[in-house]
Amino acid sequence: MRWIIFFTTLLVIFTSLSIKAKQSFTPNLSTQNKIESIYTDLSSDKCKTLELDEESAFSSQLCQGIEGYKLLIEDFDARTSITIVSPDGKKHPLRYPEVITYGFSSLGEKAEWRVIREGKIQPIALITRLNANENPENYKKITSYLVVSKITKNKICVVAKILPTADANSKARQIADNSTNKPCLESKIK
Repeated sequence: MRWIIFFTTLLVIFTSLSIKAKQSFTPNLSTQNKIESIYTDLSSDKCKTLELDEESAFSSQLCQGIEGYKLLIEDFDARTSITIVSPDGKKHPLRYPEVITYGFSSLGEKAEWRVIREGKIQPIALITRLNANENPENYKKITSYLVVSKITKNKICVVAKILPTADANSKARQIADNSTNKPCLESKIK
């Protein structure tokens, strides 16, 4: 009887140690792949003007991003949008006037790339500020949205429009950090 108790106790101890050892060797993705922010300056003196047509009220500027990505900023009739240009040269228009607001708009001074460092920097999302005038009767009333766009191998698109609140920045980062499987926002223009 003592042998049975002894072997049962040993079995419980070894099983417990085996489970703990397995847990200690399982990588924790949240700490292994720490998500960080890298910023791109969007001010006109930091970007290259590609086209400026005052008659049609159109301009485009190219800003250097990270890891071969670029940001093409286009302004047409005081409505601003961004096209993400991937390292392979493919353009991914974010279509802010269709997806976020058709009101007059301008971008904030910086774009925030959310990235994972896995040997090299891997962008997973982009956060930008879009300042919009959606009230034609009061041109001074500006709403400042945060726009979250996911960056995956298969799709680059806008996934969230964050309303101005005290915790808007942290909300935007949380959505960006978990944006991989989020659906793209649909166009509001029919």
